[in-house]
Amino acid sequence: MPTRRKAILAGSALTLAATGLFPSPAVHASDKSGSRMVIGPEGFQFEITHDWPSLPDKYHWQTTHNVAVDSEENLYVIHEGNPALKDHPSIFVFDKEGKFVRAFGEQFQGGGHGIEVRQEGGQEFLYVCAYQQVKSFAKLTKQGETVWQKHAPMEAGVYAEGEATDPQKIWGRDRFMPTNFAFLDDGGFYLADGYGSFYVHQYDKDGNWQGKFGGPGKGEGKFATPHGIWIDRRDAANPKTVVCDRAHHTLQVFDKDQNYLSTVSGFGLPANLDTWNDWMIVPELHARLSIVDKDYKVLAQLGDDVKRVTSTKGLRTQPMNWTEGKFVHPHDACFGPGGDIFVAEWVSTGRVSKLKRLS
Repeated sequence: MPTRRKAILAGSALTLAATGLFPSPAVHASDKSGSRMVIGPEGFQFEITHDWPSLPDKYHWQTTHNVAVDSEENLYVIHEGNPALKDHPSIFVFDKEGKFVRAFGEQFQGGGHGIEVRQEGGQEFLYVCAYQQVKSFAKLTKQGETVWQKHAPMEAGVYAEGEATDPQKIWGRDRFMPTNFAFLDDGGFYLADGYGSFYVHQYDKDGNWQGKFGGPGKGEGKFATPHGIWIDRRDAANPKTVVCDRAHHTLQVFDKDQNYLSTVSGFGLPANLDTWNDWMIVPELHARLSIVDKDYKVLAQLGDDVKRVTSTKGLRTQPMNWTEGKFVHPHDACFGPGGDIFVAEWVSTGRVSKLKRLS
């Protein structure tokens, strides 16, 4: 189906959600000149373009899940996809102008979820994880060739018999439903089992299981849907692991040895994380992006449409009712090298927006 790029002709002022914990920055009205829409308060202004990338007619948008950018400024978009469309790729790649480059990842169709780019030596690789009936994670080249692909770590002692060898679309705390990665300095990584066991697994650089932390519980080191994870290196002397404890609407912060430090509340289903300079971006399924400082205090909130989205049933399937300059369900966001932001939304027809940093 053709790309659904919309002409942005008008907009409304950004509404910043105030909480009891964080002060709201001043509102900055949208720039309505021509087709340009600018959102964000002073110091956090972005020109927003919804449906930014262009797809060839032979492919179609599916439920968009996650995004990642490589050193060449190519954008990688992964979809959950329809398991009945086994030959349709789940991963699309676009250049820095939003033009289609290539597609691959049929093996993740029906379960595609997390995607990250990692530089190892002089080469970049993709790390991909999938849930539903796929239940696996993999390391790929940027052209889509599989380096390795693995399934549930049975040595963790928390999974049902056959979960690694006969994955099926069965949910539960004894199931493996990985959602996102975070990369460690030693070449290893964390993998959040956000929809399955609620543990975060640790792997070495070759994808061998090393241990786990977390598990289901009411917080302070326990999780309810640990959906996103990131190593926060903004304080270089004290790197922290931050987990989006999504169903608790919080971020949980840990030291480098997995010791619990603090809980940060005030979010609406936080889904994943990324950092650029002193900023951390928190996409919230409850219809906004938050930018937070090194102490995880909100600096700005972008595209806020929380009240309307949370009170309108089925809005994710109604693109005709979406508002320009506002978000429906941000599921992932990542920074480009210059501080631009790319957003993938959990909507049935797919939606990828580019926020070009202006200040």
